[in-house]
Amino acid sequence: MPRSHLAIRPIGSSRATALAGLAMALLMGALVMVATLASEPVAAQDLRFASLTSPFAPRHLAGGRNTSAPVGFVRFCSENPQDCLSEGKPVSAVILDPRHKIELEQANSAVNASIEPMTDEEHYGETERWAYPADGKGDCEDYVLEKRRLLVSRGWPASVLLITVVRDHHGDGHAVLTVVTDQGDLVLDNQESKILPWRETGYRFVKRQSQESPAEWVSLGDTIGGPTVVGGGQR
Repeated sequence: MPRSHLAIRPIGSSRATALAGLAMALLMGALVMVATLASEPVAAQDLRFASLTSPFAPRHLAGGRNTSAPVGFVRFCSENPQDCLSEGKPVSAVILDPRHKIELEQANSAVNASIEPMTDEEHYGETERWAYPADGKGDCEDYVLEKRRLLVSRGWPASVLLITVVRDHHGDGHAVLTVVTDQGDLVLDNQESKILPWRETGYRFVKRQSQESPAEWVSLGDTIGGPTVVGGGQR
């Protein structure tokens, strides 16, 4: 039985010209896009990645313009002003050597294990309240506050321990602790036992504390309808 052959018809000159023109237009468009990105400020470029979780996202989250602090945080600072003050020149990143890595893992696991998850409504009868979990109960932001306090007590600079508001996998408001290290921004989370680089969490990052001043907050790009942080105590 004779084998069949795929018939290949030569492309006419007019069609070839059209295809060549289309290829050139696509190439020019790509070059224009690259040139545009190169001419933009670095911060503006980085903000585009605040909601991405791909290997192409930068290791560090890029803070943008100043934004409003969560209402619960404002109340927390009024009750704990010493924990919302700047102390000296901020440290830009901590070196994640073996000692610091162990301390980070110990703090994350210890706090996650020591707090019983409970919403503010169940705990205080309020929609939103940030507080240290003195009675061993709390929701997501209370885990964050305790981890931050524990690490500061061990000598970590507050400027690398940033309370961060995200949208979780369900699109709900959630709080985590972002730790700025020389190996990238790491996330300590009561919903996850492992400490993950920010771009591997699958979260959309909304805003966080400023490194320059713990009382101020900066946008991380996903600012549409910034969520109220409630019900984040589940693990």
